[in-house]
Amino acid sequence: MKRIVVKVGSNVLTRKDGKLDVTRMSALVDQIAWLRQNDHEVILVSSGAMASGRGEIKVDHLLDSVEQRQLFSAVGQVKLVGLYYDLFREFDIHIGQVLTMKENFEPGEQYQNQQACMKVMLENDVLPIVNENDTVSVTELMFTDNDELSGLIAQMMNAETLILLSNIDGIFTTHPEDPAAQLIREVAPGRDLSEYIQPEKSAFGRGGMHSKYTTATKVSQAGIRVIIANGERDNILVDLVNNKEEVPHTEFVPLVKA
Repeated sequence: MKRIVVKVGSNVLTRKDGKLDVTRMSALVDQIAWLRQNDHEVILVSSGAMASGRGEIKVDHLLDSVEQRQLFSAVGQVKLVGLYYDLFREFDIHIGQVLTMKENFEPGEQYQNQQACMKVMLENDVLPIVNENDTVSVTELMFTDNDELSGLIAQMMNAETLILLSNIDGIFTTHPEDPAAQLIREVAPGRDLSEYIQPEKSAFGRGGMHSKYTTATKVSQAGIRVIIANGERDNILVDLVNNKEEVPHTEFVPLVKA
């Protein structure tokens, strides 16, 4: 059984109007079900609570950024997990919600409890769906984004592979819209790509390619393979397993420790 952590970013899960893209969610669920049927154990790190809540509730007065984050994520997380519940139930897959904070990854009792919780879920064939607890994580203790969170989960749970799904194919030698841009398909351990990384963040999330690169570098150094790919491509997860050479992506080769 191969253990995979799949991180799905806000830009994959949202439409251009900022609301949740249920059609894409459904397609991703189909693919995760296929992975499970083909000898893969999956942990899903899913953004989208804020987008889900923003599309659900109308506010008639001004909220500051913290209030927006708390309100929309609290309302949206319920809707998001409810949708996942309905979609996975079509495949008789049980899901469990894991809401976490950065301090839970410090060595100690909270780390061990979180790890034990996810371990017993996997042992009982329950698919963990992980997100940051945005209702209380509103300080400097927040994760940079869910890329960082997924990297910590992959290491905590000794995953074989971490797949970061974005809305572009991977890391390019220049801006992806530049005709001269070339996709970097493989990154050897220790290779520095910082000259190719664009600083901008995603439209609906806190991440961007810089955070994916930082996460991929750290996680691959821990001996876990990392793939950055385009979650908007049809059947991307299945193709990464079946026809990896034919689908665009950037792969960080894991460091093999002596």
